[in-house]
Amino acid sequence: MELDEKQQAFLQDHHAAAMITTAHDGEAKAVRVGIALVDGRIWSSGTTDRVRTRRLRRDPRSTLFVFDPGPRFLTIEAKVTILDGEDAPRNNLDLFRVMQSRPAGPLNWYGEELDEDAFLARMVSEGRLVYEFSPVKVYGTA
Repeated sequence: MELDEKQQAFLQDHHAAAMITTAHDGEAKAVRVGIALVDGRIWSSGTTDRVRTRRLRRDPRSTLFVFDPGPRFLTIEAKVTILDGEDAPRNNLDLFRVMQSRPAGPLNWYGEELDEDAFLARMVSEGRLVYEFSPVKVYGTA
């Protein structure tokens, strides 16, 4: 399913979301995440050892609830692909460049300014990967 222009515009301006996955017993689990549109794809960052990564490897369904301080929101029911190959550090670099509106130069990482090489090394050391959301159903007031 493709996002329409209004939905894409909302996602370009809003990077805060709740990500909902399903536990092994069927219970919904929510966590706050940052998201961004990278080359038209919805991405979020995670790590290999996160519980949500294990849940998504078992069941790739997830719902994103993207919000702003006002009444507008966008709900995205999606299938998630985990991008954890050798491109994962570079994918994270691309994702955080969009989220931080920094097409070049250093990136902020937990209050520290990192040049590109240091940022990539940090992504490797943390076991960072990218969750790619393929929308199945999208609705809201965006």
